[in-house]
Amino acid sequence: MAIKYGRPIETRARLHPVETPAQAADPLDLPTRMRRNRRSEWARRLVREHALTTDDLIWPLFIAEGKSTPVASMPGIERLSIDDAVRAAERAAKLTIPCLALFPYTDPGLRDEHGSEALNPDNLVCRAIRAIKKEIPEVGVLCDVALDPFTSHGHDGLMRDGVILNDETVAVLTKQALVQAQAGCDIIAPSDMMDGRVGAIRKALDGAGFTDVSIMSYAAKYASAFYGPFRDAVGSSATLTGDKRTYQMDPGNSEEALREVELDIAEGADMIMVKPGMPYLDILARVKDAFGMPTFAYQVSGEYSMIMAAAQNGWLDGEKAMIESLIAFKRAGADGVLTYFAPRVAEKLKKI
Repeated sequence: MAIKYGRPIETRARLHPVETPAQAADPLDLPTRMRRNRRSEWARRLVREHALTTDDLIWPLFIAEGKSTPVASMPGIERLSIDDAVRAAERAAKLTIPCLALFPYTDPGLRDEHGSEALNPDNLVCRAIRAIKKEIPEVGVLCDVALDPFTSHGHDGLMRDGVILNDETVAVLTKQALVQAQAGCDIIAPSDMMDGRVGAIRKALDGAGFTDVSIMSYAAKYASAFYGPFRDAVGSSATLTGDKRTYQMDPGNSEEALREVELDIAEGADMIMVKPGMPYLDILARVKDAFGMPTFAYQVSGEYSMIMAAAQNGWLDGEKAMIESLIAFKRAGADGVLTYFAPRVAEKLKKI
């Protein structure tokens, strides 16, 4: 008899109608009671398949010069001064959040067509890395490698006549990665989606003696509408010309994501990321099943802002939605999640 999900597809009661008390006592004829394992909190914890811990969290921080200022489209989120970023790192250490991800708001006067500020060893990101690693060295620091916070046109790469240049951009990205590694970055995370950049960065890092610096590749990054608040936070929404569909992935594709991931693994990626998160749980699950690599999801700014806006309007319980959304990533196969909810979730988990 075929078995599916632990039960016969056809029970004996269906194949042989009950005629005697002896037959009626057959265990296969008794009703299934899945609710027995849900009847109390201790029982639910005992059989729970997936659990969220502080070890699963990466906390993205926006940093800026001067005083910290709120991001209007992301309730509760600020662009932090370097001093406040250090205090956030101290908070992360106390909450046992393993890693911070840094994203700069670059002064418009420092942006140009070539993203030159990205290569400045004393730029905002590099100073923030050094300050954090000096005070709280036990907290990991992940840095985005892409040019959009630094370019006057808001794109992730160099542009000529409206076309994003692949190989020329990769050459700049390798230099950007080296600048960040020299400042003390632990994980280089190329988010630009240029072809071949992971291999080029790995070769450059190894050649410069940074063999212990990891690469978390934004391997399956989609051209998504959910990035809007992030672009506000880093200041690229006001400068972006056109869109990013010629290099970020088409939301209609999933097989392509597996090929992208496979290529980045072959080029030397230590960890893989799927971005955005909840709208792409199917991609996350397929990637984890196919490759078994350390796999991360980015719960992006639009996902965060939707939950926060609904909670502020009383349309849902924000605390419960926050936790449920992160458990969804774990259930789909994520080893960790980049989420703006990280400190709130960590505080809640510490109290449980």
